Amino acid sequence: MFRAVLLALCLAVLPGAFALGQPSKPSRGTEAENTIRNRKNAWTVGVASGQLEGLYPRFAAEIARVLDDGDDLRVLPFLAYGAASNVEDLLYLRGVDVAFTQSDVLEYFRTQKKIPNLQARISYLMRLYTTELHILARTDVKSIDDLRGKKVSFGPPGNSAALTGPIVFQRLDIAIEPMLIDHTAGLEQLRRGEIAALVRVVGKPVDYFSNIKPDSGLHFLPVRGTNVFDDIYAYGELTNTDYPTLVQKGETIETIAVPTVLAVFNWPRNSDRWQRLQKFTNALFSKFDRFQQAPFHPKWREVNLAAEVPGWSRSVLAENALQAVASASLSGAERKNFDAFLVQSQGGKALSPTERERLFRDFMTWRGRQSTQ
Repeated sequence: MFRAVLLALCLAVLPGAFALGQPSKPSRGTEAENTIRNRKNAWTVGVASGQLEGLYPRFAAEIARVLDDGDDLRVLPFLAYGAASNVEDLLYLRGVDVAFTQSDVLEYFRTQKKIPNLQARISYLMRLYTTELHILARTDVKSIDDLRGKKVSFGPPGNSAALTGPIVFQRLDIAIEPMLIDHTAGLEQLRRGEIAALVRVVGKPVDYFSNIKPDSGLHFLPVRGTNVFDDIYAYGELTNTDYPTLVQKGETIETIAVPTVLAVFNWPRNSDRWQRLQKFTNALFSKFDRFQQAPFHPKWREVNLAAEVPGWSRSVLAENALQAVASASLSGAERKNFDAFLVQSQGGKALSPTERERLFRDFMTWRGRQSTQ
């Protein structure tokens, strides 16, 4: 009763002091400050990366570093939950234009989230490095089939393993009890035998596994190559060079590799956000050779700008940027080869600039595939 009376007196004496839910309006500042505010916000691009333990934040930070051009282009990466959650951020969170995700995210959203027309709403700028599926279990679990009916952690909601893990076990027809446990807590629960295995999808090697001591009673489970994965995954392996304390010398743990995708939202052409993405994309492609040099992460050297992502559409911004880079880098001999290819393939038929441009893009895509193979 006393507290109620005291509160009433305070409200009477200090009107507005306890106006809950009614924050004062921020000052708009001087005209000079408004100019600074507008200038700093004009060419910013928000990038959803991932959790600190993974590679997404490292790559996002390196992109921000290389593309930084003061007020003319500023990339703002932020820590996020991971591949699946990043796509939701791309769709719904204000200020997010670019997101790190992975190639199987469309399969996940089609089968799990039931989000319609996703392929028309997002596209990709480039295919990046591949990340390997790691399944860590106690040594009493001999194979992935031994996990049937047991608890398996896919990490926290929204991270890469929470996306890929269910797809893998569903396609192998192995029913497990999925758990969404923080990576650190999951490792402790695995050691205590409270869960049977934990799954991570991350580029090898990663300290999370490298720091596990010898004789820990833990090991990696192989995921044998099978055609049930061929449409969205690549072949991967874990070796003693990657993880000396978990893989014996001369041993190879077969697994699958998941391509990383730099995805963008398909903003309306010539809108403000579209123009920001255009500047971002042109800078990313034109400066790409810098990423493949020290001190940047060595996985940048795995990237082929012309590589395609099955089931995805390449952004028209990336198509245009790729064309510009290809034209600038094409040697005189290659240009002559392309001209000769046109003459032979078209039987001397005159081509419009649009037709010639389309064939040139096809030629460059083919050349990229050949170099990858």
